[in-house]
Amino acid sequence: MSYPGYPPTGYPPFPGYPPAGQESSFPPPGQYPYPSGFPPVGGGAYPPAPSSGYPGAGGYPAPGGYPAPGGYPGAPPPGGAPSYPGVPPGQGFGTPPGGAGFSGYPQPPSQSYGGSPAQVPLPGGFPGGQMPSQYPGGQAPYPSQPAAMTQGTQGTVRPAANFDAMRDAEILRKAMKGFGTDEQAIVDVVANRSNDQRQKIKAAFKTMYGKDLIKDLKSELSGNMEELILALFMPPTYYDAWSLRNAMKGAGTQERVLIEILCTRTNQEIREIVRCYQSEFGRDLEKDIRSDTSGHFERLLVSMCQGNRDENQNVNHQLAQEDAQRLYQAGEGRLGTDESCFNMILATRSFPQLKATVEAYSRVANRDLLSSVAREFSGNVESGLKTILQCALNRPAFFAERLYYSMKGAGTDDSTLVRIVVTRSEIDLVQIKQTFSQMYQKTLGTMIASDTSGDYRKLLLAIVGQ
Repeated sequence: MSYPGYPPTGYPPFPGYPPAGQESSFPPPGQYPYPSGFPPVGGGAYPPAPSSGYPGAGGYPAPGGYPAPGGYPGAPPPGGAPSYPGVPPGQGFGTPPGGAGFSGYPQPPSQSYGGSPAQVPLPGGFPGGQMPSQYPGGQAPYPSQPAAMTQGTQGTVRPAANFDAMRDAEILRKAMKGFGTDEQAIVDVVANRSNDQRQKIKAAFKTMYGKDLIKDLKSELSGNMEELILALFMPPTYYDAWSLRNAMKGAGTQERVLIEILCTRTNQEIREIVRCYQSEFGRDLEKDIRSDTSGHFERLLVSMCQGNRDENQNVNHQLAQEDAQRLYQAGEGRLGTDESCFNMILATRSFPQLKATVEAYSRVANRDLLSSVAREFSGNVESGLKTILQCALNRPAFFAERLYYSMKGAGTDDSTLVRIVVTRSEIDLVQIKQTFSQMYQKTLGTMIASDTSGDYRKLLLAIVGQ
């Protein structure tokens, strides 16, 4: 299945890059014009690179009106395009969804580098949904997508204005009290609040009624509707950790779930998932992965759960060329496959760097890297490596494809449908919907509507924003 806009046709070469004789160093400020269509940032020239070599350690404008975690605005801050988003200490994330005027190049690296990950206080394993992890950096679609899709990334669910947790808690209590349940009232509240607001409703409910909202909802709902509501009330990091735990519990392992989460999240998200998994389930994620998987697939997932991918967003074209050559010699260019070489490159390079490597590879090998991976690998490790490459090329397209296959044919894989709609609803579901229509000539909403029913369908469509 071909990815929209891939192989890239007419990918704009970077003007004047790399400057002769300094392929891998930073071009001096001012000499690096933005690829066309980017809003000028700080006067149009690239901010000067600080001596440490890491953007974010100086050299970027200060955070311009970055909202507090949890209260992300759905729209750009007043005054149009914000400055290059700086990063408040302690959280490592790029642009607020929909708040950035980036046209399509991935966000600046904004994680802590070196030793420990940015520390987010984790009472009981996670803050009440106030995870910066809902808004990963580096999620912007790549330039070969149509201009309409390149305005950063946005979720379909935005925080409600004039939010009142106690009022919402009261509405939910009334909806569940007495005989029968008023599902529509529940749908109206849940679909129109951000995850952070849902955490506050949960707390208000317990304070007001001395009862656990989740237990009450569980007793009133069942089946897919119950799974969807419970997922919406879990803080994002906890939901990812819970999904991983569920995928490995009992007999058999749902490898697709492990791949979908571990191969697509940012460093910050992965580190928080590992901590939450330990604090909530008292287990070591890496140990569980080792005991549930084996071989090259096990190694790939263990690499992923380190949360150590390079997140410097500047592409080193010389390295891309060398990596492409290495991958060719590890696979197509020899008898057998040197799997560890694929693992090393795909687990350590940044997503923009991998995208450049894919482009260099098609010149070196005369075929695209995704099809080489399919020829050299099989099974879960093939799916994992392809997922990493698809995320580098076009992350929304990866999720669009997973959504499509969760509903295609007889039966629906509801847990995949729920998981993707919920986890991407505040990150890039807008782009996933656009990509879905381009790839499958029908909207995500029409496919969900024909595959689901009842309140479950209503709530899904309310989140997808049909």
